[in-house]
Amino acid sequence: MERPHFSELQLQKLYQKEFLKDKDLEEIANYQKKGIFSLRSELLLMIYFSIIIFTSGIGVIIYNNIDSIGHLAILSANFILMLVCFHFSFKKAKGYSNHEVLFENPLHDYLVLTGSLLACVFLGYINFQYQIFDDSYAYVSLISAILCFAVAYYFDNRIVLSMAITSLATFIGISITPKSVFQNEVYSNLELTYSGLILGMLLLVWMEYSLKHKIKAHFHFVFATFALHLLGVCIIAGLLSEHWFVFIPILLGFIYYFYRFSYRVFATSLFAFMLLYGYFGVNVLGGKILSFIDFGAFFEFLIMVSPFYVIASIYMFIRLVKQFNTEKNASVQ
Repeated sequence: MERPHFSELQLQKLYQKEFLKDKDLEEIANYQKKGIFSLRSELLLMIYFSIIIFTSGIGVIIYNNIDSIGHLAILSANFILMLVCFHFSFKKAKGYSNHEVLFENPLHDYLVLTGSLLACVFLGYINFQYQIFDDSYAYVSLISAILCFAVAYYFDNRIVLSMAITSLATFIGISITPKSVFQNEVYSNLELTYSGLILGMLLLVWMEYSLKHKIKAHFHFVFATFALHLLGVCIIAGLLSEHWFVFIPILLGFIYYFYRFSYRVFATSLFAFMLLYGYFGVNVLGGKILSFIDFGAFFEFLIMVSPFYVIASIYMFIRLVKQFNTEKNASVQ
């Protein structure tokens, strides 16, 4: 197990609530001074990178030896490895539950991840070779998303859930403009912007529903993170378009919702990124409004005060995040 570390503020709060005694405080302080280092997180991270390198290496080997190996042999080996991964995963799984269910050994989570990656590779490769869906990879992305959602919910795997949401976003992007996902055309394609907004809102709707009905409620951070970045990028893209005025209420709603939600779950990363996207969005909106005003002689003055505005913005950002963390730490009371 990973060694827990408690801040002095947290210990004092527990002490004031009489959960800890003087002797307990002294023992915890002496324990933390030893600086015992846990290798658990580092080993799991190495395993994660090993899986990524392994699946990438398979792709390189296939690419370099496709003529000598043969397509059917590659597909068969991929499929067999995928079945082996899922066989042991199902064998060790405790079954589906709406609540959090963990493997007794965390290595099985990475076995689930490996099987999911191999399944996505299998689907993509079989479409590439046999043109099941012609030249479109939209349906491959959709099938991969459905498969990863099922695997993520059954095995309670957040990484596979991230893969599912990514595949779903890819499906929507490819189904509208095939090159947009690969060429990052979200800022020049308004249809893709609207699609991203719809997907982000749907993720939030499902997240709120699952929180209310306690269906894998602990997945909320994954859904909120993807929705925040997706909505933030699309809102800024919309503010840069000709129909920028349509995105003003969406920007205000975005800031209000994630401000309340970040305090609800006390997630510092959500709060910080909400501030960043809100800051960029408000500045883009301000630039649009200023473009309609003729400042004339005041233009040089605006250039002079702009560095002070940036410094003040950085100061306010740091202050707001520190204030958020203070309230977050005080919530243990």
